[in-house]
Amino acid sequence: MPVADTSQLISGVAERYASSLFELALEEGVVEGVSADLDRFQALLDESADLKRLVASPVFTAEDQSKALVAICEKAGISGLVANFLKVVAGNRRLFALPGMIKGFKIIAARHRGEITAEVTSAHALDQAQENELKAALKGVTGKNVAIAVTVDPSILGGLIVKVGSRQIDTSLRTKLSTLKLALKEVG
Repeated sequence: MPVADTSQLISGVAERYASSLFELALEEGVVEGVSADLDRFQALLDESADLKRLVASPVFTAEDQSKALVAICEKAGISGLVANFLKVVAGNRRLFALPGMIKGFKIIAARHRGEITAEVTSAHALDQAQENELKAALKGVTGKNVAIAVTVDPSILGGLIVKVGSRQIDTSLRTKLSTLKLALKEVG
């Protein structure tokens, strides 16, 4: 399976690292475990402004980033391939691309399983029942199993923005309010 199709969805650096991680995980037969560890790390990243700053800021040295990541991984129970991957990424000064790497890994793993990936933006985190309901609805529309990558963005106020391939469905409250505002300007 060529991984070049993902290049439009993720940056070159993120794609190379994600592809390498996927190939290693596939060789070792631990794709699902790696995916779960990446999900756990992404959740930590989503809820910690300090961790986001550590990942995104060029101010921290590679050594400082590596030490911090080792401690975070130990505390979160992330070990093996993902812990080593994070150390390599930090050592190579590529942590800024980590969110794209995680996203890229998820896309490559989903394609490998014969799934398509939907990017979902929600105002709040979805619980498992909501994710399952969304997956079922998207499977009904696309005819394929759908893996979802959820991003939380409180600025959309409510609803969802769902991207599947080149299609986007925007049911966010922010968009509905903008549309209403425009309609009111045209009337008045």
